[in-house]
Amino acid sequence: MRKLAVAVAALATAVLAGCGVLAPKPPPPQAGIPERWPVPESTLAPDGDVSVSDVGWRDFFVDDQLETLVASALASNRDLRVAMLNVERTRQLYRIQRAERVPSVDGNVTLARTGGELLPVTNDVIATVGVTGFELDLFGRVHNLSQAALARYFAQEAARRAAQLTLIAELANAYLTLSADRELQRVAQNALVNREQALALTVKRHELGAVSALDLSQAQTAVEIARTDVARYGGLIAQDINALRLLVGAPLDPALLPTGFDLAVSGIGALPPGLPSEVLLRRPDVQQAEQLLRAASANIGAARAAFFPSISLTGNLGYASEELSDVFSDGTEIWAFTPRLNLPIFQGGRLRANLGVANAERDIALAQYERAIQNGFREVADALALTVSFAEQKAAQEALVAAATRAEELSRARYEGGRDSYLVLLDSQRTLYQAQQSLIATQLAEQVNRVALYKVLGGGWQEETR
Repeated sequence: MRKLAVAVAALATAVLAGCGVLAPKPPPPQAGIPERWPVPESTLAPDGDVSVSDVGWRDFFVDDQLETLVASALASNRDLRVAMLNVERTRQLYRIQRAERVPSVDGNVTLARTGGELLPVTNDVIATVGVTGFELDLFGRVHNLSQAALARYFAQEAARRAAQLTLIAELANAYLTLSADRELQRVAQNALVNREQALALTVKRHELGAVSALDLSQAQTAVEIARTDVARYGGLIAQDINALRLLVGAPLDPALLPTGFDLAVSGIGALPPGLPSEVLLRRPDVQQAEQLLRAASANIGAARAAFFPSISLTGNLGYASEELSDVFSDGTEIWAFTPRLNLPIFQGGRLRANLGVANAERDIALAQYERAIQNGFREVADALALTVSFAEQKAAQEALVAAATRAEELSRARYEGGRDSYLVLLDSQRTLYQAQQSLIATQLAEQVNRVALYKVLGGGWQEETR
C-alpha cells in the first residue's frame, strides 16, 4: 500500500506538470484596424475625462423617468432573464466538468440471501467505500476540458452583459421615439388648429366673394392633411407604448411615460484625446468572442491528449460477512484495486478527425473574434461620424424653422390683409410644418446616435460609475 501511495503521488506530480502542455495558446487577433479612431477634433475632450465604457447607465441618462424604466426592465425583461439563466446553466456545466478532476467516492451496501430446495440458506453482506473509474490526467485532457468549460462560462457571462447593454439601448431608443412621436403629434395638432382658423376665415371670405372656390378647397385640404397626421401619430404613439411595455416586461406606469421631447436624455460627452481603438476589447461581445477562442484552444489540448495512453483507477475498501451483525467485526476487511490502462492503437482515424475538428473550431473562433473587433470599430467610427453630421444638421434645421416661422407669420398677415392669395399662405404653412417635423426627426436621430455611441464603446452594463 505504501508503494501504491508513492506511485500515486508520482503520477499526481506528473499530472500537475503536464496539464495544459498540449493546449496551444490562443493566437492573437489580426483584425487590421487602425490604432486611432477617425475622430474629428470637435469630438475630442480635455484629458482626464472618464472613459465611456466606465460610465454607468444611471450617470449617462439624466431623465429620472427613463432611469426608472431601465431599472424595471433589468428586473423584469424576459430576454435578459433568459440570458441570466444561461449564465447559471453554463456555470453548473463548468462545475460538472471540474468535478472530473477529483475522484468521486461512492459507498455501497449489498445484502444477498440465497438458498434452494436442497441447498442451505446463506447470507452475504458487503459494505464498501471506493473510487470508480478515476482518470489520472497525465496529459491534461480533463484539465483542458475543464478550462474549456470555464471559458464558455466566462463567454456566457459576457453575453449576459451584452444582452443588458442591448436592452438598455433599445429601451432608451423606444423612449426617445415615443417622445418624438408625441412632439410630432403636438406639432400636427397645432397645425390643425391654425389651419382650421384659416379655413374659417376663408369660408367667410368665400361667402363675401373675396376668394374663389379653389382657395376654399385648398384650405379644406390642408385641414384634413393635418387631421390625418394627428390620427397617424396617435397610432404610432400606441405602438411605441406597446414596445416599451414589452421591453420593460411589466405594466407601465403612465406617469413614467414622456409627454414631450426632451433633448437632455443622455449625458455622454466628447471622447478624451488619444483614446486608442483597444478600448473595443472591453466590449462584452468582443470579450465573449475572446473567451470562445480560449475554449476552442483548450479543446485542441484535450483532442491532442486523446492520442496518448490514459489510466483509470478503480478501488474499494470495505467489509464482508455472512451475517449483517458481524459485518464490521475483526477479520472481515476486504479491499480491491483495479487500475486500467487504455492504449489508443487503432481508431479508424477518429482521433485525427477529432483533432482536425478542434483545430477548425479554433480557427473559426479566431475569425469570429477578429470579426467582432472589426464590427465594433466600424460601429464606433460610424457613430463618431454621425455625431458631427447631426450637430450640423440640427443647427441648419433650427435656422430653417426660425426662418419658416417668420415667413408663415408674414404670409398670414398679408393673406388676412387681402394682399396675397391663400396659395401663398398654404405654401408657407407647408414649409413651416415640414421644417418642424424635420427638426424633430434630426433631434431624435442625434439622441439615438448618442445612445448608440455609448453602447458601441462598451458602456451600459454597469449601473453606476465607480
